[in-house]
Amino acid sequence: MKESGTTWLGCIPKEWDISKIGSLYTLRNEKVSDKDYPPLSVTMKGIVPQLATAAKTDDGDNRKLVKVGDFAINSRSDRRGSCGISSYDGSVSLINTILTPRGKMHPGYYNWLFHTSMFADEFYKWGHGIVDDLWTTRWQEMKRILVPVPPYEIQTAIAAYLDEKCSKIDEIIASAKASIEDYKQWKASIIYEAVTKGLDPDAEMKDSGIIGAGGIPANWNITRIKYCSKLDDKCEIERLKPEDIVTFAPMECIRNDIRIDKSASKSKDNGTYSSFVDGDIAIAKVTPCFENGNICIMNGLSNGYAFGSSELFSIRPFNVNTRYLFYCMQTPYFIDGGSATMTGVGGLKRVSSYYMKNALIPYPPITEQEKIAKYLDEKISSIKLLIQEKEKLIIDLECYKKSLIYEVVTGKRRVS
Repeated sequence: MKESGTTWLGCIPKEWDISKIGSLYTLRNEKVSDKDYPPLSVTMKGIVPQLATAAKTDDGDNRKLVKVGDFAINSRSDRRGSCGISSYDGSVSLINTILTPRGKMHPGYYNWLFHTSMFADEFYKWGHGIVDDLWTTRWQEMKRILVPVPPYEIQTAIAAYLDEKCSKIDEIIASAKASIEDYKQWKASIIYEAVTKGLDPDAEMKDSGIIGAGGIPANWNITRIKYCSKLDDKCEIERLKPEDIVTFAPMECIRNDIRIDKSASKSKDNGTYSSFVDGDIAIAKVTPCFENGNICIMNGLSNGYAFGSSELFSIRPFNVNTRYLFYCMQTPYFIDGGSATMTGVGGLKRVSSYYMKNALIPYPPITEQEKIAKYLDEKISSIKLLIQEKEKLIIDLECYKKSLIYEVVTGKRRVS
């Protein structure tokens, strides 16, 4: 091994060369129209036909040409890691830098090299700007970045090795993600069966009258949420002293009954937050958070109070087991019913307060609610552990994959 002369690469094999990007690539800066060259998107997964979600302008004649084998990278730091060797002839937005190889280079090797997080860090380091999300690395800076140049046959071997190894890793990750979705479906099924059918498989049944809920045990009743809880009830925060600490719970922490406490002073209450006391249920008003399970029970709050996003409903249960109600609000029929009432524009549609008050739920005797809640606590806890194991596996594999790619493309791990 020998020193590469640059921190991001460290040591590289003795027989490898080192070169500036400007010595390996020339800048392609030809303006074209998307009428002549199909629009492409530069993503973290490479160069692909333009995504349906991509921001589009009316100026389709003002784009950059990309040819097969060109390297394209988004120059903005807020698109960090969006780059790749193109397999298409097409056009991309002007924010991208397009490079054409000067000589014989294996595109697979450089595609892996340029997708390492270490290269992304180096690329960002050479940029300039006022704030992080407006940070730009242009060709004048980029061309001075040092990269390794292995012999061509080694480039070929590395590309083949990483294609095979990373494909297998990706298969395992995909399988783990599929298992997580299966576990989530299993969880939803267990909750639905327990809060609509109870725990007695031999119970006599009757029609619930709730769309999507089917039959319920004959000795159960039906009630509306407003008859067993209060919506957005007043919190007596005036009892707090100015120096008292109050829990602040952002929307991303209200999810699947997992809440990360964040403390903030009482000054957080400026009229734009929803408020909670211990035992309240917090549930998202907006799509897609409502459908995705942004719901939790507020417990262990600093001084018994909490503030959260104004896009959260605060449900204060009475005459009902809190955890039983919490599970009722995670059933498909409850979520589908709320989604059907959503109004608003684009991605900010909201569930109506009327629905949250008047939604029907099965209402077994309190003692049975307690048994159902305890049963579900145990079942859901075991499923969560299974999900967490899969999530940890995915994190470990993704970290290993990043490390493997970096070590191989810089020659620290040899391939045969």
